[in-house]
Amino acid sequence: MLYRYKKSFEKIAMGLLSFMPKERELKKLQQTMHIYEENPEWQLFLWKKEDDFVGLLGVEVAEDHYIVHHVSVNPSHRGDGIGHEMIDKIQDIMQHREMRATDETEAFLNKCPVKKGGL
Repeated sequence: MLYRYKKSFEKIAMGLLSFMPKERELKKLQQTMHIYEENPEWQLFLWKKEDDFVGLLGVEVAEDHYIVHHVSVNPSHRGDGIGHEMIDKIQDIMQHREMRATDETEAFLNKCPVKKGGL
């Protein structure tokens, strides 16, 4: 299930975000978290499986589209379809908007079924 980020999830979110190749350095990780916490257009979501948060999804929302900036899954849960489930759910949430990718997320998003709009 996808949960909207809140401050009490900060350490978990930072841990999941650190699995992204460009987010490994602490300073960069802190800057990224600051963007999600301070900018209402940047929204962060966590995926909970049973009792643990195992995935993270970060999007930048505009009026007619949203950009998927971050998709991260705990390595011990990769291959379970969690990334695809997160993308499926965010498409339901952002239903009238077109999904777009960054250079970093494009390869993964091209593997996901698109419900509305395209990459």
